[in-house]
Amino acid sequence: MAGSDMIPGADGGSLLPDRYPAEDFFVCDMFGASPKDDLGSMEHPIFSLSTRPDRRVLSYEHNGLQIEVTPSVKGRATIHDKDVLIYCVSQLMAGLNAGRAISRTLNLKAHDLLVATNRDTSGDAYTRLKEAFERLAGTRITTNITTGGQETTRGFGLIESWEIVRRSRGGRMISVTVTLSDWLFRAVLGRSVLTLSRVYFHLRKPLERRVYELARKHCGRQSGWTVSVAVLHKKSGSTAPVRVFRAAIRRMIQDAHLPDYTMTEKDGDLILFERAGAVTETRGAPVLKPDTLEAARELAPGADVYMLQAVWQEWWVNTGRPRLGNADAAFLGWVRAREKSSR
Repeated sequence: MAGSDMIPGADGGSLLPDRYPAEDFFVCDMFGASPKDDLGSMEHPIFSLSTRPDRRVLSYEHNGLQIEVTPSVKGRATIHDKDVLIYCVSQLMAGLNAGRAISRTLNLKAHDLLVATNRDTSGDAYTRLKEAFERLAGTRITTNITTGGQETTRGFGLIESWEIVRRSRGGRMISVTVTLSDWLFRAVLGRSVLTLSRVYFHLRKPLERRVYELARKHCGRQSGWTVSVAVLHKKSGSTAPVRVFRAAIRRMIQDAHLPDYTMTEKDGDLILFERAGAVTETRGAPVLKPDTLEAARELAPGADVYMLQAVWQEWWVNTGRPRLGNADAAFLGWVRAREKSSR
């Protein structure tokens, strides 16, 4: 039977230690920029929050989108396994922003991946990394996607394949080759990603990581986001009873570990997330007109236009803050190109 979600009291609520000096982060491209996460997996509860193998099939429906996540015998990929995908997406975005050709097949140094995601580099850590690859490759997603007025049901894995390329005499993994799913690679090409705080990798509890993702995705560049405990419970993917989940959220409010955001409990069983002033990457970015956002809704049916605006603003920053004669026209052109590349 799969283990339950990690809940308060299991580890005293502490953060993971900062295992490496800040200067060591620059050993890889990922920390030449910032960690990046794709919007699709930030929005939907694809990853397990369980601390033991989770072999349950997850069925999730929200606003007409249906998702079924089927694990392998190794269990569903966990929120900590997702570190691998964040690292890969970050590498690809760093290459894309630098004007380099990118591919969905990456050659990675295992040590760099572990250091960049704040993991230890013991022999056990390499074993756990191998297990993460196995769960990522074995977890299958089936979902309905509407494009151009037509609904298509697709099935795919989180990663298509992986291979240990070389081992040392002691058997330790040196490097791996991983091929991402076309779904994830298209998210990178469409720049459907958001920057994460590096403190994300210091969050110990799976639920903390998942709630931070939701806050980051839904707050965007707004001042705050209010959500009911019931909806937050559903969107998090937690399998704990709502009363236990509520207690975990209250403990999270007390611990105040989430980077960039503060949490406050409000009357009516509501939780308010507010930006703590730490997310400043797009300060000075062009502000779009309301009519422009309405036009974007027509170009990208079903998309969160406020999130598209946030992604475009980050793209504008990452491309050197170019001078725009007409920011609204530039944004709509970007949306058209993004939609075309995703078809």
